[in-house]
Amino acid sequence: MVILNRIYTRTGDDGTTALGSGERRPKYDLRVSAYGTVDETNAVIGVARLHLAQAPAIDAMLGRVQNDLFDLGADLAVPQREGKAERLRVLATQVERLEQDIDALNADLAPLNSFILPGGTPAAAHLHLARTVCRRAERMVVELASQPNEPVSDAAVQYLNRLSDFLFVAGRAVNDNGARDVLWVPGQNR
Repeated sequence: MVILNRIYTRTGDDGTTALGSGERRPKYDLRVSAYGTVDETNAVIGVARLHLAQAPAIDAMLGRVQNDLFDLGADLAVPQREGKAERLRVLATQVERLEQDIDALNADLAPLNSFILPGGTPAAAHLHLARTVCRRAERMVVELASQPNEPVSDAAVQYLNRLSDFLFVAGRAVNDNGARDVLWVPGQNR
């Protein structure tokens, strides 16, 4: 359980922030940017959910995703170190659940014969925005994982990769199962 008694602490006034381990890092640190972008993904999903009154199953899936993204932020905020007590980590089972949700939503979608443009319904447009923010988070986490002494679990990387796929499929699903998708027409405006 997390208890927040005070919202401001003044400890970040020097341009640093504390990781979950207590270690202080500059606010521009790649690890801080990575979990901050995961948080941004979560916020955009929250906006998308405002438009899902007619899609309660997808809304419920996104509610689980939002909770998972807090798990992922906690995972990234505490670098895994040898000999240290294990903290909250994203698990392969969370990735597998996303795959099951993708398969369930994708079963009702017609195959694509073109790329699609973000749009159609407000929910779809926001889900596509969430997908692009998620891809940015994924790029940051992959870059972080490539750095020496910056451990990142495979499941964390896999979760973000799968989540962007889920958000794409969910965007199509809320576009009347793809009927309202806006197709890209290459060279249309030449």
